[in-house]
Amino acid sequence: ESITFKGDADPDNKGVNDPEFGAYWYGDDSENLPVNRKALGGKSINDYTATKETIYFFEDTLLPGTKLYLQRLLHESDTTKFLPRQIAESTPLTNDELSQILKKFSLKPESKGASYVKNTVKNCERPEMRGETKYCAASLETFVDSGVSILGKNIKLLSNEIGDETKNPSFKIGKGVRTVGGNEVVCHKMTYPHAVYLCHSIEGTEVYQVPLVSDDGTKAKAMAVCHKDTSAWSPNHIAFNILKVKPGTVPICHFLGRDTLVWVSN
Repeated sequence: ESITFKGDADPDNKGVNDPEFGAYWYGDDSENLPVNRKALGGKSINDYTATKETIYFFEDTLLPGTKLYLQRLLHESDTTKFLPRQIAESTPLTNDELSQILKKFSLKPESKGASYVKNTVKNCERPEMRGETKYCAASLETFVDSGVSILGKNIKLLSNEIGDETKNPSFKIGKGVRTVGGNEVVCHKMTYPHAVYLCHSIEGTEVYQVPLVSDDGTKAKAMAVCHKDTSAWSPNHIAFNILKVKPGTVPICHFLGRDTLVWVSN
């Protein structure tokens, strides 16, 4: 695709001073990716016809009737499964083990599959950003245990809820938008031969569960994250370019990818 998936997924991410901090799901093709009209200063949420991907938006636009275009929310789910912990940990996700990992999955070093593996390994090894707690989980046991270690035992797992029958990416926000709290761990599924999730908790964020109604009449629920404090973000961040605001002025939100999972305190 023309859009490069970078943001938090980029192993060279420099935290809040990186121009794409928080953009795990999106790339930098900002000229072709406007958000909803109200976020851009339009007259109302009712006179906007969604034609392009909704990227960053303001928290106060999470209102019933707001129109969105969420093509990536309909992307086919990744069906790779977790390995048992003993097998997954036999080859750690480290650069020191990279040659063994590629050999294990019969991947040539210059192949596309190898590039995905290398990117996942780099992400799992990158240092934590300021205000971030991070881990990679390649087994269900690690996925659960690490979530418990950060949030405690009284937690639950949330996900996007999109049925296969939903085909139209044009949505309206329905009634019942609700916050699921600011104490969460967001887990992004990486591209890898088996299931690997990069999970992180970033200070000053709020997670919302957003009911959606597609133009084809089907219903869905999507997860969105709002970053409350952007004062330390780079002024060149793609979100400021799209929303025409300055760092630290307003919370900035974005939706999470289809296969993203979120641990929250119960």
